[in-house]
Amino acid sequence: MPHAEIDTLFDRLRHAVRTGRGLDVLSPGAIARLLGHDALTLCLATPRGHLELVWSDDAAGLLGPTLDDLQYTLGEGPTLDAARTGRTLTEPDLARTPIDRWPQFLPAAADTPARAVVAVPLHLGVVPAGVLTVYRTRPGPPTAQQQQATERFARIALTLLLRASPARLLTGEHGTGIALHRAEVHQAAGVLAVQLHLPVDQALLRLRAHAYTHDLALLDVARDILAHRLYLHNGTA
Repeated sequence: MPHAEIDTLFDRLRHAVRTGRGLDVLSPGAIARLLGHDALTLCLATPRGHLELVWSDDAAGLLGPTLDDLQYTLGEGPTLDAARTGRTLTEPDLARTPIDRWPQFLPAAADTPARAVVAVPLHLGVVPAGVLTVYRTRPGPPTAQQQQATERFARIALTLLLRASPARLLTGEHGTGIALHRAEVHQAAGVLAVQLHLPVDQALLRLRAHAYTHDLALLDVARDILAHRLYLHNGTA
């Protein structure tokens, strides 16, 4: 991560702050690479305390969204721990992380290219606001410069991201990766709640349980329900 390139990145971010622009000065994939990582996700906290993925891209396909969906489905992982504790979490080698830390997430993550992770909690004052998580496809701790730059970027990214209107988060903004990643999941949970006469939160749990027990991507399950290709009966996963 050359100093000149990272200085240029923060110059552009500061200019965006001064001029009132949003988080569209660079693609998230480009920023991940400039920070010395391979994938990047940024989640915002909802009023109910859930984390919603709203900004992601990476240099390794869908690595970032895949790992975020795994954590959302399984209910454990580095992003969730950073949000819960309010402390930056660094795992330099997921293959060496004790299995009892994340007994479901670690075996699932082993099937992806991810080998190291840093999760930085975001705050508005003392209020938890979200988490920036970066992944690398090779093990090893970040350098001090990478860690400092990642945490610095997290603070600026939150400021810029909060300028996005709710409509832009729901519909996405072309070319920037800004979007409510799991909008279809919540739509499917609403459909399931009506079908099964359940509260929406319980319907969402049913969706997650079905995805986990059948080893399916959560978004694929949601899309099947919305397209009427899948119907979950009461008392079934």
